[in-house]
Amino acid sequence: MSVDPIALLFPGQGAQQVGMGRDLVEAFPAAGEVLASADDVLGIDLSRLCFEGPQAALSRSDIAQPAILAVSIAALRALQTQAGGLPAVKASAGLSLGEYTALVAAGALSFRQAVDLVRHRGLYMQEACEANPGAMYSVLGLEDALVEEACQRAGRQTRGRVWPANYNCPGQVVISGEEEPARVAADLCGEAGARRAVRLDVAGAFHTPLMQPAADRLAQRLDDVQVTKPNHPVVANVTGLPVTEPDEIRRLLVRQITEPVRWTDCVRWLIGQNVNEYYEIGPGRVLHGLLKRIDRERTCWTVNTSQDVADAALRWREGKGL
Repeated sequence: MSVDPIALLFPGQGAQQVGMGRDLVEAFPAAGEVLASADDVLGIDLSRLCFEGPQAALSRSDIAQPAILAVSIAALRALQTQAGGLPAVKASAGLSLGEYTALVAAGALSFRQAVDLVRHRGLYMQEACEANPGAMYSVLGLEDALVEEACQRAGRQTRGRVWPANYNCPGQVVISGEEEPARVAADLCGEAGARRAVRLDVAGAFHTPLMQPAADRLAQRLDDVQVTKPNHPVVANVTGLPVTEPDEIRRLLVRQITEPVRWTDCVRWLIGQNVNEYYEIGPGRVLHGLLKRIDRERTCWTVNTSQDVADAALRWREGKGL
C-alpha cells in the first residue's frame, strides 16, 4: 500500500483552556505519563492547572507555554500508542510556541528539556513585556502590504515602533509594538479598509525587537540544551522553510522571539511538498481554520480529545498501512 505523507501542526500560546488534557489522561496511560513527567520537571502541579485552572493562572506565559506543549505531546503519544506508530510524516510545524512542540515530535528536543525551556521562555518574555510595555492587534481583511504600510506610517506619526508580528493567513496579520504606535497602526488599518482590528489579550509586543532581552536570555539557555538532527524536517517560523541542522535550529528559535511568525509561508511550503493531509495536535482548532484560509482543498483533522485520538488512530491504521 502506498503511504501518503502527512504534516503535523502544533498550536501556540492562546490555545490554553481549562480542562485541556483531562479527557486524554483518563483514557490513555501514555498521555498521563507525559503530564506526570511535566509535573516532575517543573516541580509544580501543571496537570491540575490544565484540568482545573483557574484560567488566569493557566494563561500566564510561564504556565501556558509548557502546558500547551505538554498537552499537545500527550495527544501525540496517545495517538502513536493507539495507532501502533506514525504514518509517513513529511514535516512538522508549530505556531510560535508550537515550533518547540514540533521539534519534540521530530526528536530534535527531548520532552523534558523542552518543557523546562519553554517555561523559561515564557518567563523571559513576560519580564521583557514588563520592561518594554506594548500591545498587539489582529488585523482582519487587509492585504499584507497595506498592514506593513500602516505600521510604517504609525511609526513616523508617533515617533514610536510597531511591526507586523504574525502573518497567519491571507487577510489576517497581527501587528505588535509600543502602545500608542500599535493603536495608531490599528486605526490606520481600519481607514485602509480592514474589516476589523482587534486588540489581543496578551502581555506585550511579542515577536518584535522589544523582546530582545528575552531573546538574549533564551540564547544563553539554549547553549545548555541538547538539540539533535530531527527525524523529519521542522518548518521554521522565521523563514517559512525547513530546518534540520541543530545549530540552525538554535539560531532560529532565538530569532523567533524578535521576528515575525511567517505561518502562511510555513503552510505554503508544506503544500508545495504535496502534503494534502494535516493533523492539528493539541488544544484548540486555530491552525485548522488558518489552513482552510490558505488552501481550502487541504484536509485537516484536529486531535485533542480521546475520541479524536481513536478516530485518527483508526484512520492511520486503515488508510496509512500501519
